[in-house]
Parts: sequence; structure tokens; C-alpha cells
Amino acid sequence: MYKKLPHINLKEHYQFITFRTKDSIDFYLKKLENDLSLSNHIRQYKIDNYLDNSSLGAYINGDFIDSVKDIILENQSKLYEVIILCIMPNHIHILIKQFDDIDKIIKCIKAKTALRLNAKLNKKGSFWQKGYYDKVIRDEKHFERVYNYIYNNPIKAKLKDWERRVYSLYE
Repeated sequence: MYKKLPHINLKEHYQFITFRTKDSIDFYLKKLENDLSLSNHIRQYKIDNYLDNSSLGAYINGDFIDSVKDIILENQSKLYEVIILCIMPNHIHILIKQFDDIDKIIKCIKAKTALRLNAKLNKKGSFWQKGYYDKVIRDEKHFERVYNYIYNNPIKAKLKDWERRVYSLYE
């Protein structure tokens, strides 16, 4: 799905971004990604729900959560401003204000986190799935809906360490 849609690159705008571990992909997830009978919104909702309940590629737990969070936050004010982020076991949701090209932002986050996590897991090769989902925030109502979705994602997934998984500029 990701490679089929063009990425909208608007500096100084808010972007909702999601990406996931390469090992989280299976037959059912690929089927969902390619189901063109679903709207993009419904398809992404079903993908996220599936990932929330899947143990495939669920590497980001314990101290790995802090490692990923630190890497994402280290580029604050250079490439982007993080409004809120949620680090799920096998995927990440971020709402940012974009200061640089979206591809550069994603490449920076994925490269640094993949290096660190692969080293800690004693793995080699691709850590993240190619591509990512992004959506430009249209208005205040959309901003609030995305913010609440990200904030509540680990709660909805019943993760006991949900507070550790969320960073918000407002809290």
C-alpha cells in the first residue's frame, strides 16, 4: 500500500506518520494492504488493529522503548517537532510538525533506530518495512482525532506499560 500512494511533503505542516517492523508482515497483512475495496482510512484502521494484536515483529519492548524514543526526540527542532508519539511493540505512530523533507525525516528515524535495535537484538538486515504511511493534518478537528488516536493506541491494545510508550509535547 505505501509505495502506491504519493507522499505529500509540506514543510511547516503537521503530519501523521506510521511505520512498522519488517517482521510484522504476514500474508493477512499483505492482503489488507492490497484490498482496494476498502477506503484508505478503513484499510489503515484495520491494519493498525491487526498490528496491535499481533506478536509478529514485536521487538520494541522494555528498554528498547526508551532507545527508540530517545532517537526520535534527538532531532527535535532540527528536522521536525514531535507533538505526540506512540511506540507500539511492532509499529510507531508519530504526529510531527515537519521542518524538512518527509523522506529525510523518515530515513533519519528509521536508520538510527534500526542500527541501535539490530545491534541490541544481534540482528542484521532490514529492521523496518520499506515505506510508511503519512497523512497531512487538514484542520484542528483532524489534529485532535489523530492526537487522541495516537495517545490511546497502547491503552486500546491493553499494554501495561502504555505510559512509557507515549510521549506528548503537552504532558
